[in-house]
Amino acid sequence: MTTALRFEHSYAEVLPGLFVPWQAQGWPDPQLLLLNTALARALGMDAQALQDPQGVAMLSGHAFPDTTRPIALAYAGHQFGGFSPQLGDGRALLLGEIRDPSGARHDLHLKGSGRTPFARGGDGRAVLGPVLREYLISEAMAALGVPTTRALAVCTTGERVLRQFGLEPGAVLARTASSHLRIGTFQFAAARGAQDMLRALLDHAIARHDPDLAGDPDAALKFLVRVTHRQVRLVAQWMGLGFIHGVMNTDNTTISGETIDYGPCAFMDFYAAETVFSSIDQQGRYAYRNQPGIILWNIARLAEALLPLIDADETRAIARATEVIEDGRARYRDAWLDVFAQKLALPRPDAALIEEMHALWTGQEVDFTSFFRALPAALDDRPEVLRGLFRAPGPALEAWLARYRAACPDVAALPQRNPAYIPRNHLVEDALAAASDRGDMRPFHRLLDRVQAPYTEVAGAERYAQPPARDAAPVVTFCGT
Repeated sequence: MTTALRFEHSYAEVLPGLFVPWQAQGWPDPQLLLLNTALARALGMDAQALQDPQGVAMLSGHAFPDTTRPIALAYAGHQFGGFSPQLGDGRALLLGEIRDPSGARHDLHLKGSGRTPFARGGDGRAVLGPVLREYLISEAMAALGVPTTRALAVCTTGERVLRQFGLEPGAVLARTASSHLRIGTFQFAAARGAQDMLRALLDHAIARHDPDLAGDPDAALKFLVRVTHRQVRLVAQWMGLGFIHGVMNTDNTTISGETIDYGPCAFMDFYAAETVFSSIDQQGRYAYRNQPGIILWNIARLAEALLPLIDADETRAIARATEVIEDGRARYRDAWLDVFAQKLALPRPDAALIEEMHALWTGQEVDFTSFFRALPAALDDRPEVLRGLFRAPGPALEAWLARYRAACPDVAALPQRNPAYIPRNHLVEDALAAASDRGDMRPFHRLLDRVQAPYTEVAGAERYAQPPARDAAPVVTFCGT
């Protein structure tokens, strides 16, 4: 048996009631389309074995080796503010856990592997466009240093699947994560009043992510603190890249602090704090500017689930959890300032300078990513490069630039702190359309090459760094179900 097919199953072994054993659906003609060989090798997997018939069968969900123990995970969640006590993996399966060469565990999870008992009327399938979007953007996030699930492989199924724009090629995504534990997992146990289940879940999460807390009498509260710190830092990183997740439901918020479930996500081109891309976010709940508040709201839902374990006295438990949330608000502010101070190569955060920069962008349709890449030229006596990004540059920009010039001692650091290439929405849409409609993967691979090396400019690749025309039709993204 190759290392590619060797699994452990700690989740299934200790958390009965939080999953359903299930088998994937077979496919007419499963084929491997993409394999992330670098990731496979980093995980200690046999990349060649993954390309063999048995490996492709596993990665596509067509057939599994005996060492897997496929399960559909149970969780609850607040979706756009409304609570659903039972959601779960409606079209996904956890095959088990892989240990990398350092001994760390990583889940191997399939998305689009067929209906499970949690499907809630869905068909259990995925289609190629959204699967490639998750592969592309999660790999871009990894290259940008953002904690994220990783895409291991994409397989096509040989089926055509009906979606809003007609029949599309079926596909399955194989992804890895440090775990698939979510706030919604804790909500599932709490909604059932199952304190033994909740305690077992907390113990498992601590063993997986915070083993130094094991046996601590205050472990539940300290775990809440750790999750809060990870998540506010993550969202601050999103904000520093103009990334908009699109579906920040509690079932899409991990305990590990990794970005998960790249559905209608996108990177903002022209700065507008109210930007939304998702077709289903009609009220703008998960707009760019709302993400910091939403993550704290989500963490408050985790706190509610953990209350019985934080303190036997509910009033005291609420007070202690509330302190964590309020501290999280201050920690987010610090993380946000730190992220933008790093982007500006400042020796320390300068709140006034950073806030004034955001104010400069408002109403100017400044391309978010290009602004930071233009700073070295602006500091090198070529301010017209920066001015050209504004609809109406004026004295406020000149005053800010003068202040910034005096504050920035390390201009040379700027290109390595600000990407030249992000998954530009118009380029992503073109690449996905070429792959889905014409079977042409070349645009996808060219874009993937750029976003996997985001800080290094390549001659002849200028179009990958350019925003769309200001009058281009706005991009609308879809979740793929």
